[in-house]
Amino acid sequence: FMIAYTLFSGSTGNCIYIKNGRDEILVDAGKSAGAIEKSLTALGTTLKNIDAIFVTHEHSDHTSGLEIISKKYHIPIHISAPSYPKVAYQGSFVSQCAKEHESHYEVSVGSLTVSSFEIPHDSAQNLGFVIKSEDDILGIATDIGHVTDEIKERLCGCKTAIIESNHDKFMLVAGKYPEFLKHRILSERGHLANEDSAELCLHLAKNGTSSITLAHLSRENNSPMIAHQVTRAHLDKHDFSEVALNVAMPDDIVKVK
Repeated sequence: FMIAYTLFSGSTGNCIYIKNGRDEILVDAGKSAGAIEKSLTALGTTLKNIDAIFVTHEHSDHTSGLEIISKKYHIPIHISAPSYPKVAYQGSFVSQCAKEHESHYEVSVGSLTVSSFEIPHDSAQNLGFVIKSEDDILGIATDIGHVTDEIKERLCGCKTAIIESNHDKFMLVAGKYPEFLKHRILSERGHLANEDSAELCLHLAKNGTSSITLAHLSRENNSPMIAHQVTRAHLDKHDFSEVALNVAMPDDIVKVK
């Protein structure tokens, strides 16, 4: 059966670990190779066992560990063609391991099938993933500027989902960020506010999702308690109190399923 953990989540680094039987993959590697290896060791595995890494987009909080990981372990890196040039600068080892794809692609890694879809964000390209095993489906969508029909359609039917709940709008607007950064975060290609995340989570609950993990929370403009309360209240209001809800932490391992 499929298991999944967020190893890191947020602006300081992102990495998700998924295992199904002997097949093990990562989504993003936005921390150092040493930090990722330490987290994997805590789960009883190692980077030596990782069969592939799937990259959502090129921003450093999703890619900073790729060069050293590539140098040491030669793991295939699946990345979209627009994002690739922004990551290739890290060095020759990433270039040797990278496998470029169009925005919509599907790759099988043993018993796992990973398919991508587009998410609006201020990057060269940002992808979400649907990861299927024989009897399970996991959906991943973070760094969401706004929720599109494609996001809702592709995540429908996922038993488990990892969904961005980046910021509380009032905290962001009243906070110390410079105005240009506030506008970027609030834009159609920025990040998803708690209320918008809650609405997406409700849509998923109505379509069969039974477990949701809120991810990529801002340290400055959100808190795990606030993000959880907003979505929990929205789900409960619409009679989905049975849907499990937890929150990914910046530097702590959190079991998703």
